[in-house]
Amino acid sequence: MTWSLIARDADGSVGLIVASKFFACGGVVPFCGAQVAVASQAFCNPVWGTEGRKRLAAGERAQEVLDDLVSRDEGRAIRQTHLMDAHGGFAAHTGAECVDWAGHILGDGHSIAGNMLAGPEVLEATSETYMAKSDCPFAERLILAMQAGEAAGGDKRGRQAAGLVIHHGEEHPWLSLRADDHADPLVELARLWDVAQERYVHFTKGMPTANAFSGSPTRDGIDAAIAAAEEERKAAGRPSSSAAIEYE
Repeated sequence: MTWSLIARDADGSVGLIVASKFFACGGVVPFCGAQVAVASQAFCNPVWGTEGRKRLAAGERAQEVLDDLVSRDEGRAIRQTHLMDAHGGFAAHTGAECVDWAGHILGDGHSIAGNMLAGPEVLEATSETYMAKSDCPFAERLILAMQAGEAAGGDKRGRQAAGLVIHHGEEHPWLSLRADDHADPLVELARLWDVAQERYVHFTKGMPTANAFSGSPTRDGIDAAIAAAEEERKAAGRPSSSAAIEYE
């Protein structure tokens, strides 16, 4: 029902992006942490995600965790998952009864898995584009990679939902975007990423972390950064991508 991409950026950030002709896939497939990620798809088993994330965060290797999950699940033939451990290792499982086309790729710093796809070219295009776009911001790179996979055929049933999660070294996400029921969900994710850069990404610079419990307890610097981004956008003649309505 789905294909997804897990990756680790050069700065250590962890990202997982998913698209599917399945409602709210962004709420079902991704299980990410500060340094690890699990995508549970096909006939999803969310315990693969929750248990897998916990064990990977504790230092277990991806292949060891996956082998154990597969061996214990009587539904293994209809499951698909791929995961990344805290050491940067990847592992993947595509059950023998996942609907064609189904398969996975373990690449350089990333993994991709999908089922009910137009063909292997979907994963190949996703991987190739991800590798080729290393000069792009991480969120944009992930979205562009998935859009390339969609252009190669994507989910053979159509489009409905997409989700993107990025962690910057914390258990809580730095960015979490979803299009749960949309005619062009990856385009919608791209729009949401544009909107995030107007205010949200500047706000996150003051958010608390595990090592800075209070974060920035004032708005010093945040409002100035938002204003500067707004001025730059207007000077470039770019209209806001936001659908927000402001009351006077």
